[in-house]
Amino acid sequence: MSTATVERRTPTPAPGPEQAPPGWLRRSWDKYWYAWAMVAPVVIVLGVLVFYPLARGIYLSFTDLTEANQQQEICTPSITGELSCQANPNGWKFVGLDNYIKVLSGQVGQFWPQFGTTIIWTVACVVFTYGIGLGLAVLLNRPIRGRGVYRVLLILPWAVPGFVSAFSWRFMFNQDFGVVNGLLKAVGMAPVAWFDNQWTSLFTAIVTNIWLGVPFMVVSLLGGLTAIPAELYEAATIDGATPWQRFKNVTLPGLRPVSMTVLLLGTIWTFNMFPVIFLVTRGQPAGQTEILVTGAYRAAFEGIRNYSLASTYGVLILSILLVFSVFYRRALRKQGEVW
Repeated sequence: MSTATVERRTPTPAPGPEQAPPGWLRRSWDKYWYAWAMVAPVVIVLGVLVFYPLARGIYLSFTDLTEANQQQEICTPSITGELSCQANPNGWKFVGLDNYIKVLSGQVGQFWPQFGTTIIWTVACVVFTYGIGLGLAVLLNRPIRGRGVYRVLLILPWAVPGFVSAFSWRFMFNQDFGVVNGLLKAVGMAPVAWFDNQWTSLFTAIVTNIWLGVPFMVVSLLGGLTAIPAELYEAATIDGATPWQRFKNVTLPGLRPVSMTVLLLGTIWTFNMFPVIFLVTRGQPAGQTEILVTGAYRAAFEGIRNYSLASTYGVLILSILLVFSVFYRRALRKQGEVW
């Protein structure tokens, strides 16, 4: 008698609909979730402190918001003590590009005079700051006695708070009690009313900003100099190159990556350098030394506060710097620099 073995097979389920592959965001989260978790706090902080104010400022530049019309509702108490509110017919509203048209056409504010002053201020500060910083960096890169002490002394202006330096330089340029006029009197020259003329007043601000900006240039360029191989200088010396030729053909090309970066940063920082102009010249005489960023401040916080005008100034300043950065990057690419 034989026993038949019956093989039981599990029924194959019917094929269901094919699931779509996960998107790149899901794949990135599954693979790099720890990186997302670390970046999230930074993104949140930037969103709260940078992106939201930026978006809010851009939106306000398309309105006519001022201190006088910022209330959208007028509420008055009734006899029973309850507040009755109604829409303010003179409240702020959306005006489109009117602010930009008025600012760029000169109907409101002093955009173009302030823009010209800003260009002169920025170019003068960046050129002299970079030139002096480069000279001091080359000097301190040589084996001289007391080099460490000199490096510390050159960094001291960077360690002093900016507003302290600004007040100190304003006092030194004081017409009656300043050190500068005291030195002029000592050599038989007449004292100068530094803040009564546009160019002498702007000169005081430029000197102050150079004092504050040179340490950054020295530290950055000195780091770039130490990265240049010494063999290049030895080969140039063997080939009979003069010191100027070594500087021109070895030092400057070797510093090009660092120089491009510090020039860009210096331009952006100087273009927006509010405390020096505000605390040293205070716009004297008669607002002739105002730059764009101080003009935006005065629109927002002096007189009847014009928040929409200040926001328009801010957006225009941002646009100018973005355009400059784009063209600057293209120029670097044409020269073969990767940035």
